[in-house]
Amino acid sequence: MYLFSWLVWDPNPIIFKIPFWQHPVTWYGVLFALGFLVGYFLIRRIFGVQLSLCKREEGEKSIKLQAITLTDHITVLVVLLGIIGARLGHIFFYDWLYYKEHPFDIIKIWEGGLASHGGAIGILIAICVFTLWHRREYPSFTFLATLDAIVIPAAFAGGCIRIGNFINQEILGVATDLPWGVIFMHPVEGARGIPLHPVQLYESLFYFLVFAFLLILWRKMDGRLGLGILAGWFFTLVFTFRFFIEYLKLPQSNLISEKALLNMGQILSLPMILFGLLLLATYKMHVKREK
Repeated sequence: MYLFSWLVWDPNPIIFKIPFWQHPVTWYGVLFALGFLVGYFLIRRIFGVQLSLCKREEGEKSIKLQAITLTDHITVLVVLLGIIGARLGHIFFYDWLYYKEHPFDIIKIWEGGLASHGGAIGILIAICVFTLWHRREYPSFTFLATLDAIVIPAAFAGGCIRIGNFINQEILGVATDLPWGVIFMHPVEGARGIPLHPVQLYESLFYFLVFAFLLILWRKMDGRLGLGILAGWFFTLVFTFRFFIEYLKLPQSNLISEKALLNMGQILSLPMILFGLLLLATYKMHVKREK
């Protein structure tokens, strides 16, 4: 009956293997890389506009080269600290009971295990490092200005990664009898052959919508950054959605009881939501003072 009622999902997560080396190239890896690649060129564009607003006397070529250099720096920091933060977040927030017994598995990042909340913390640290690194030569690239620039491509990358999770049959939803339920034939967490909410696609679609909203808002602001309005909307929208979508997900953390009022994802989302609301409130205060 299920075969005729719901989508049966069982793709091969491996696209191909690199000849001679036999290393698998996965859909998740390609989508992960796509998110960062698009993000790189988008950040370079945003940084270029920011530089042109602050250094109008300099030539276009000089501004372009500076934008490339700054983008290279922030990209390295975000990728490095973001992945480290996501890995540590998964270990300590979701699967500590396993890793404390298997400490050598901590470095096996190629086997999966990244947490978005930990990644967000890692990216915030990366922005702090970037800001301190360039505060003398580029004083306009404050923490909030850089954060405003980063959250736009971050929303796009988040959408790509969730599609990768869907292909990997991980981060699964609870059972459903809705017509768009998905039957995962090789799910990571079990529940094989039962129609589940495709929560990965719910999140992916929402992240792409947030990406479009932030990009439009940035353009309406004539490319100006610095007051945290974009970051405020990102943290408020993304993590509020994340808080409520957790009700449709299967438990992921072995540190929180299934009977608990809130799960780990919801607990970690609350400070992110408060941070976003604080940025929005602070922005409004600045606007009122300027008026």
